[in-house]
Amino acid sequence: MTRPRLRLLRAAARLAALATATVGVLLTVATPASAAVPTGRYVALGDSYTAGPLIPTQVDLNCLRSNRNYPSLVAASAGSSSFADVSCSGATTDDILYGGSGQLGITLPPQLSAVTSNSALVTVQIGGNDIGFSGIISDCAEASLSSPLGSPCKDRYTAGGVDQLQARITATVPKVTTVLQEIRRAAPGARVVVLGYPAIVPDTGYGCWPVVPIAYQDVPYLRGVEKSLNAMLANTAAANGAVYADVYTPSIGRDACKSSGTRWVEGLVPQNSAAPFHPNARGEQGMATALLARLNS
Repeated sequence: MTRPRLRLLRAAARLAALATATVGVLLTVATPASAAVPTGRYVALGDSYTAGPLIPTQVDLNCLRSNRNYPSLVAASAGSSSFADVSCSGATTDDILYGGSGQLGITLPPQLSAVTSNSALVTVQIGGNDIGFSGIISDCAEASLSSPLGSPCKDRYTAGGVDQLQARITATVPKVTTVLQEIRRAAPGARVVVLGYPAIVPDTGYGCWPVVPIAYQDVPYLRGVEKSLNAMLANTAAANGAVYADVYTPSIGRDACKSSGTRWVEGLVPQNSAAPFHPNARGEQGMATALLARLNS
C-alpha cells in the first residue's frame, strides 16, 4: 500500500471516529430524559370522580372514597413515601379552598390543607360540580322522558340564545385558577397535574336511550359541554404552571353505553359497583394508567 493511500485511509478513519462521536453528543443533547413519577409525598384533591363512590372498598363514608380509586393505584405504583387522598364526593373548588361537609354532614377542612411544602406530586380533578354536574344529569334525564328523540335539555339550557352551561364553564376558570395558584404557593416544588373527565356518553352518535336516559339530540350537546369543560381545564392548567392529564381520549369507546365489561363509566342503573354516571373500578384503573403515562412523558 502506498503512503498517500495509507494517509488517506487514516484520515478517513479519523473523520469516521469524529462523526461517530459527534452523533453521540447530538443524540445525548437532543434526546430528553424521561420524566420519572415522583416518589415523594403525593396529595390527591378532587371530587367524586377522584374519590370513587360505591367502589369497594369504601374507606371514608363521609366522602364515599374508595381505596381502589386512581390516586390509590398511582400511589401504590409510584411507591409514594407518603400519601394523602382528601378527595370527596360532591366537592367543588370551594371545598378545596375553604372546606365544607361530606355526604354525612361531617365538616371537612379545606382539601388544600393537605398540601404541604414537601409535597412532590399533587393531582386535582375538579370543576364538574362547579358547573352543576348532578343537576344537569337529573334535568336532562327527566326531560328525555317527554321527548326521547329531541333535544329538550339543549333547548332548556340555551333558551334565549345564551348557553348557560358554557357560561358556567367560563365562570369556573378563575376558581380553578385560584386552586392551582394556592397549590403552587403551598408546594412550590411539586409537580401539579390537572385531570379532565372521562367520556360519559359516546364520542360519536346519539347515545343509547333509555339505557342512558339522555334524549338522542341532547347527546351531541352534552358531549360538547364535557369537551368544553375538559378544554377549559387543560388551558387553565397550562396557564398556571400545571400539566394536564387527558383521561377522555383513552375512555373513548368505554362510555356508559358500552357493555358492563367494557365501560369505564356506569349509567343510570349501574351494572358494576359504582355510583350512577360515575367511574367504576375499571374507569379508575384507566385514569390511573393515563395519569402515570402523563407523569412519565
